[in-house]
Amino acid sequence: MQMDSSQEHSSSCIMKETGGGLQRVLCMQGGDDDSSYAKNSEAPASAISLCRPLLLTAIQSMKVFFRNKEEAQSLRIADLGCATGYNTLATIDMVVDALRQQYMSQCGFEPEFEAFFSDLPSNDFNSLFRSLSNPGILSDKKTKQYYAAGVPGSFYARLFPRGKLHVAVSLSALHWLSQIPDAVLDKRSAAWNKGRVWIDGAKKEVVEAYAKQSEKDLEDFLSCRKEEIVQGGMLFLLMGGRPASQQPKNQLGDPDSRAKHPFTTSLDQAWQDLINEGLVDEETRDGFNIPAYMRSTEEVERAIKRCGGFEIERMEYRSMEEHSQEKQKQWMRDPISYGRAKANLVRATLGPFAEAHLGPYLSHQLFIRFQNRVSSDIALLHKTCFYGVVVVCAIRT
Repeated sequence: MQMDSSQEHSSSCIMKETGGGLQRVLCMQGGDDDSSYAKNSEAPASAISLCRPLLLTAIQSMKVFFRNKEEAQSLRIADLGCATGYNTLATIDMVVDALRQQYMSQCGFEPEFEAFFSDLPSNDFNSLFRSLSNPGILSDKKTKQYYAAGVPGSFYARLFPRGKLHVAVSLSALHWLSQIPDAVLDKRSAAWNKGRVWIDGAKKEVVEAYAKQSEKDLEDFLSCRKEEIVQGGMLFLLMGGRPASQQPKNQLGDPDSRAKHPFTTSLDQAWQDLINEGLVDEETRDGFNIPAYMRSTEEVERAIKRCGGFEIERMEYRSMEEHSQEKQKQWMRDPISYGRAKANLVRATLGPFAEAHLGPYLSHQLFIRFQNRVSSDIALLHKTCFYGVVVVCAIRT
């Protein structure tokens, strides 16, 4: 089956627009169906659980901002790149609870709290705020513990007035870049990423283009937070990452993780299936590049020091399994179910982006091919995929 002229024109236009207009189409899949981010955020939830003790310890070490109830204003917390679903609500509840306990123990009163949920305008804020109106989603609490607001916009730009925030957290979001590097989308460039959709194992020029974009993005992010966070306030970051010893071309570490990661082999094969079937051409595939970069601890530390205004309290690299051994054994007995679960995961993270590039029909066909590839690769089930994360706690000086 060949694309008709309207499909071909639409795909071409989208491919040209996606680099500059990435904020318009890069978001987690909204809603609450099987392919929504809300139903497929187990890995970010595991990462948040992993860093929970570090976040709580960091909050407990913060100095209080108001010594008595008379001078107390509201404490302001922002979740940057909040997406939707349980994770973001659990994070804000955790921060508010920790700050409340700290004020009660040190000052004998509870300040009021403002919580800002921020993400790109394409984020499903409707689902997020419907969840906020459901008091039973997290616990048996009858009312919310804070005043909530949504702040649409890119965290690579200013989002709040100067000195507005006391705590800013960004969990499992900063590895997403502001744009695909222009050189990667230019057929005349040495960084044209032909035959692939991501950078793990790509040629040097592609990796260098992504690394340069990542460096600029992180510096922009930090410069904005430097203006927005009050002196003594905290910036807590968790992002996909790699250890300092690992070169940028090796984004995922070990061969099993590289083989099993949803952005690599199976997705490349699914794209090739569409090409072989005449559904898309190679140029359409080559114009689709996942705008993600796993920074090393060294890269993060260098950016923070260059920005100034922050003192790193703690920074470390951690690795975690993609899913439990029990779930892996379950999927070994049912490979079809595993393929469906992995396809839902990829839809949840890349669905709107793929649809903007291909249109609804072809993006659906891509995920079907991905599901079939994963379901039929029995050897994949015997591999263990590890996700690496970099965790940072920094205090505004």
